[in-house]
Amino acid sequence: MVRATARRRQGYTHDVEVSGHRLVIDEPEASGGANECPSPTRIVAAALAACTAITTEMYADRKGWDVGELEVDVEMEYGDTSVPRSFEVTLRLPGSLTSEQLDRLKVIAGRCPVHRLLSHEGEVEVTDRVEVAKT
Repeated sequence: MVRATARRRQGYTHDVEVSGHRLVIDEPEASGGANECPSPTRIVAAALAACTAITTEMYADRKGWDVGELEVDVEMEYGDTSVPRSFEVTLRLPGSLTSEQLDRLKVIAGRCPVHRLLSHEGEVEVTDRVEVAKT
């Protein structure tokens, strides 16, 4: 089990702790935040980019393929609400790879856990609870 905890700093700025690591999350000024850090949905785009890169690198390492300075770019577009509507993922790989290797890495990139989550490939359950703080 992984636990992530967000604690309000001020306004919409929150300190988030997950597995002993600390992040700061905020909202853009246009949404009432201080724009000190990325917003939660922008963190989702960052997670997709990182997960895609790591998954691709792990596969290439197992195959002995040199992916050099792999770069993954994610462009996220919002819908009518503040909910992301689409993600475009671009892998930048060295020209030394064969077309077969490039095709295979593209398939593997789409199998990263964050990509699969966002593509609804698995069942995800979210349960909301409210606890009253003890004074």
